[in-house]
Order: sequence, then structure tokens, then C-alpha cells
Amino acid sequence: MERVAFFYDKILLMKLVVQRVKLASVKVNNKVIAKIGNGLLVFVGFGKNDSEKNLEWFAEKIIKLRIFEDSNEKMNLSIQDIDGEILLVSQFTLYGDATQNRPSFTESMDFENAEKFYEKFVEMVKLKYAKVQSGVFGAMMEVELINDGPVTIIVEN
Repeated sequence: MERVAFFYDKILLMKLVVQRVKLASVKVNNKVIAKIGNGLLVFVGFGKNDSEKNLEWFAEKIIKLRIFEDSNEKMNLSIQDIDGEILLVSQFTLYGDATQNRPSFTESMDFENAEKFYEKFVEMVKLKYAKVQSGVFGAMMEVELINDGPVTIIVEN
């Protein structure tokens, strides 16, 4: 219930962009550091008012989100059901305010705290599901993917 109260107070919290993929990879300095097959590519952003208590809810959401098709071609299966993989990538630009032509990132969490939150979030998802890889926080990354569907879901509070 506390999470709902935050929503109505209009305090910006964590955001995820979840893409169902056939494959995805992340490169840093032209070297592949993470690569997955069938599964979820999840871009993760933190707002300046985020709290660690939200990490659990978002970790559970990724694991339980039913966006894979069953035998009737209905989105009814989770990442666990298909034994897929997860790739987590930090992306502070999810909090970009594009009201003006030059986006503002004043609602993004500061670098130090966001790094702590991201590392904690990655560990939390790994505790809930074994097949998890991640990008490098704060690095300039190249992300390649083949979106399956395409299916892209925005998860926010």
C-alpha cells in the first residue's frame, strides 16, 4: 500500500523498460560483457526520491511479468516459465524530461546513490532468478537486441 501512496503523491520512483528479446548483448570498449538469448532486456532507471524498499517490488515484477506467449499465443508465461534469461542495463536517461528540446535530468538519482541502488537491484534479481546478467553502471555501453514481437513494457510506480 505504501507504494500506491507514493504514486498519488506524484513522487517519481524507479522506472523499468522491459523488452522481450530473442537475443541481446552489451558492449563496453568494443568488448561484449554480457549476452543473453531468449528472455528480457531490462533498462533500469532511478529517480531522486527512490527508496530501497521499492527494489523488492520491481524485482518481483520482472520475474513474474507474463509477457511470453503460451501454446494459445496469449501472453501468459513469465521468464521462469520459459526458462529464459535476463539482462539488466542501467539507464539514467529514463528520467529525462523532454518538455524542452534539451532534456533535463534533474529528477534522476545522483550518480553515487544510483550506483548503489543498481548494484543492490542486480543482486536482488539474481537471488530471485539464476539466469541474470548485467551491464556496467556508468559506462558508455552499446546495446544490441532483437526485440521479439516487438514487445516493450514500461513498468513504473
